[in-house]
Amino acid sequence: MIIGVPKEIKNHEYRVGMTPASARELIAHGHTVNVETFAGAGIGFSDSDYEAVGAKILATAAEVFAIADMIVKVKEPQAVERAMLREDQVLFTYLHLAPDLPQTEDLIKSKAVCIAYETVTDVNGGLPLLAPMSAVAGRMSIQAGAQALEKSQGGCGLLMGGVPGVAPANVVVIGGGVVGMNAAKMAVGMGASVTMLDRNLTVLANLDNQFDGRLKVVYSTHDAIEKYVLEADLVIGAVLVPGAAAPKLVTKELISRMKPGAAVVDVAIDQGGCFETSHATTHQDPTYIIDDVVHYCVANMPGAVAKTSTFALNNATLPYIIKLANLGWKEALIQDEHLLNGLNVIAGHVTVQDVAEAHNLPFVAPKSMIL
Repeated sequence: MIIGVPKEIKNHEYRVGMTPASARELIAHGHTVNVETFAGAGIGFSDSDYEAVGAKILATAAEVFAIADMIVKVKEPQAVERAMLREDQVLFTYLHLAPDLPQTEDLIKSKAVCIAYETVTDVNGGLPLLAPMSAVAGRMSIQAGAQALEKSQGGCGLLMGGVPGVAPANVVVIGGGVVGMNAAKMAVGMGASVTMLDRNLTVLANLDNQFDGRLKVVYSTHDAIEKYVLEADLVIGAVLVPGAAAPKLVTKELISRMKPGAAVVDVAIDQGGCFETSHATTHQDPTYIIDDVVHYCVANMPGAVAKTSTFALNNATLPYIIKLANLGWKEALIQDEHLLNGLNVIAGHVTVQDVAEAHNLPFVAPKSMIL
């Protein structure tokens, strides 16, 4: 199989779909890897690093797309990239289609086989290709939130951990999954007072045990969200409904009643965000202020720590890339029901129920498209 790795073109996105080490693994299995020139430059990989393991360097993304059987990326294809997709070509990357109708429509028109990292599952019901970036984003959310609380950024001028004689910041994390757990870990480590809200009692019990009383765990209700958000200096939105748009758990009215100079970090922004006042921002212009509350809503947070993120992502995606290449996409999806859950669009049809419902489009069961 010919695997194509284009350079990421989203704003301040420096990650790359495959490292030279990953390319070497595919080549060892007898496949061809074509990499767009400078694709790995953002994390210190030169074209010669790829050539040293047997990959071929192509001058443009158009060349990469034109001859590849499978495109491996990090972020969702931008409009110019979607125009280069073709029928039966495999696209393997993050997609986050539920809040993105233009992308969904373009992928339908392309008739490509579009497999999303974020909906691939595992035997434990987890999301193994989302988890590495969720861990990175969760940890980064506290860094971003701490900066947003600085006076120069529009915040109230509060230090996360306080100092002796001065209380620390109150941090509220909504959602106790991978993002929330990692956010809590960082916030507790910085000395903040941290409250976790979640509706899964098992998750709350596990977090309570894990943090040994250093984290307040609270069952999430409308009343609890209102109470703790209004007390918070920093709120982390870490809610995920796999494949679906994130629920708007914090309303515009509630934002308007928060402390002046408080901050919110919406890690769910790729799926539309869980604050009603959220809209996607970029690393170039990451924050905005509504009702004196600083909002950080960067849609590709892990791109800021691109080296760590790329290696973590490649560790997770490489076995699936090898399976798709070795077996071909159809046989790989037939043999692996968890990989099949990653299929979002194929031959002009949407194969994820939540995506179809979000855009009022017909849904087709994925198995019916591969058998």
